[in-house]
Amino acid sequence: MNIFRIALANIRFPATPEESIMLAEQAIAQASIERAGLICFPECFVPGYRGIGKAIPAPDSAFLERAWSAIAAVAAKAAVTVVLGTERMINDALLATALVINQDGTIAGFQDKVQLDPSEEGTYSFGSGRRVFQTGPLTFGIAICHEGWRYPETVRWAVRRGAHVVFHPHFHEAEPGGYVPSTFADPANSFHEKAVLCRAAENTCYFATVNVASAESPTTSAVVRPDGTLLCYQPYGKEGLLIADIDLTAATGLLAARCNSV
Repeated sequence: MNIFRIALANIRFPATPEESIMLAEQAIAQASIERAGLICFPECFVPGYRGIGKAIPAPDSAFLERAWSAIAAVAAKAAVTVVLGTERMINDALLATALVINQDGTIAGFQDKVQLDPSEEGTYSFGSGRRVFQTGPLTFGIAICHEGWRYPETVRWAVRRGAHVVFHPHFHEAEPGGYVPSTFADPANSFHEKAVLCRAAENTCYFATVNVASAESPTTSAVVRPDGTLLCYQPYGKEGLLIADIDLTAATGLLAARCNSV
């Protein structure tokens, strides 16, 4: 077996943009203590996802640059690769994105959110392009929230290009009258966590989804094996890191590779 340890930052929604930096730094330090080689954060964790009822200050490129630099410095000290849910400004367009920071603190690049939920179109702009990333023996892709739930092509694209795991930063807090699960992929819950199982099984890859910790959350952070079985999940609403050891030899990408063009 070729084992790589990952951490998912199932931590609380930051009260302020400044707190998002602090919480990210603390989580990276803890991931290092846990001997994880990579940590992934929820969608737009820095400065905070601009959802309904969230009072996030106006987009600020200077703040983002400062936040990324501070977090990169901690990543280098901890020797941990970081997949940071964040946002960025391209000209006048605000994009939801994931910033990948290498273990030495250098910037590997961004995976912008290409598929937006209709409710987001008044806030974020569509990104473009996809890529895979490398850290040590691990090749990985990123599908952000709505992309992974409803656009399986975004996952297959990465796996066909060698990804052992696809990370899925998302944001999903309780809605009024929503179902409150106690077990992962509860049949009475929405389709979302069943989709997590499918993304892994239909591509023979690991799929790692990460959400913020919140009361009565409808989804949680989890890692699914390449055969579609659940490896582990974070108890609903419980703040902390979800640690998982993934066997890279099991992530063959067989079924993704066998997909014929339509």
